[in-house]
Amino acid sequence: MARGIIAGLGALLAVLAVMGIFVRAFENRMIFYPVKYPSGDWRPLDSGLPAEDVRFASGDGVRLHGWFARAKGREASLTLLWFHGNAGNITHRTDNMKELIKLGIDVFIFDYRGYGRSEGSPSEEGLYRDGFAAYDYLRQGRGIDAESIVLFGRSLGAAVALEVGTSRPVRGIILESAFTSAGDMARILMPLFPARYLLRSRFDNIGKIGTVTVPLLIIHGANDEIVPLELGRKLFEAAPESKTFYTIPGSGHNDTHIVGRDAYYSVLKKFWEGL
Repeated sequence: MARGIIAGLGALLAVLAVMGIFVRAFENRMIFYPVKYPSGDWRPLDSGLPAEDVRFASGDGVRLHGWFARAKGREASLTLLWFHGNAGNITHRTDNMKELIKLGIDVFIFDYRGYGRSEGSPSEEGLYRDGFAAYDYLRQGRGIDAESIVLFGRSLGAAVALEVGTSRPVRGIILESAFTSAGDMARILMPLFPARYLLRSRFDNIGKIGTVTVPLLIIHGANDEIVPLELGRKLFEAAPESKTFYTIPGSGHNDTHIVGRDAYYSVLKKFWEGL
């Protein structure tokens, strides 16, 4: 009997070891889905977005690429620093950006390392470095005051927004389709696989949100098929005042601005105009 138990434990440990090797080897591929910039001489103006190409360096020297788009119709008093999600690149956000600049706010969006025209390969630490570099570009490269910067993090980008927003002075923070931690996401996406205990990546939003000291808006789709609404609410409950939670009926993970339409943009505008 004892030998059988020992043998069973040995087999279990062997399986866990193999799982651990697999998760460590393919972790970044499971988290990040970067897409390179369109081939040829593609410009944001080609899609009707009046944005300026921007080049800047991350803290470890990796060269990054982004767009700076000015508000339409009037001079903006605020700049939205946008941290996008884990897939695609900035060219997939053009339609959304066109609507945002109509609301009278400047928008700076960039690609993390390995995405779009940015160099390197993505990792949790790398994304944080890139987030701080984008913030520093606005402060030092454009001379924008910290009180004029609003952080906007969507999905995985919410983790970058929180990392920057809890370490640097900003006017406010907007989180959309945000999760609590990488471990919680692993548990939801792979309930029968103990990946949450094997991940090196943490993206510990729930552990950081309690230190937010500026107004916070959290937006979540009621029918989010990737990050359940309950995770967004849990994140909200852990945040200090002042905070607002907005649920978009009928919206999934990637269509919040499409399903939410005018009401969605009204909530955003009301938030930053009230800062």
